Amino acid sequence: MSLSGTSNLGKTYSLLMVKSFLIWTFTLAVCLLVVGFPLVVLMATVGCLLSIVLQSVMPVSAVLLVAGGLISFNVMAVLIGAGVLTAKGINPTEVSWLSWLHGEEDEMQTTVYAACPLTCNIE
Repeated sequence: MSLSGTSNLGKTYSLLMVKSFLIWTFTLAVCLLVVGFPLVVLMATVGCLLSIVLQSVMPVSAVLLVAGGLISFNVMAVLIGAGVLTAKGINPTEVSWLSWLHGEEDEMQTTVYAACPLTCNIE
């Protein structure tokens, strides 16, 4: 009886770890695309210049080599970042700036209409 309870707990923990890893992967990929747009433009510029330089040196397709390297670098950075955050035990629901991810509303201020001071007290 205790053996089945222990294995069920292990399965639950491993599913939570996989869920956390997938959520971190999605979050870091979205942040890289949205917030890291200047970084992506810089990488594309450096990639273009590098492929031009490598085309004269290497007989293989330098564009394919550089594009594959940049894409694999970005994918590995996202996967390693998600793995580190998951291994440290940081749950995505505990992070305050991820309220957009799990549907919590972050109300900063209430709306005040301009006509309200003039008409709110009139009955």
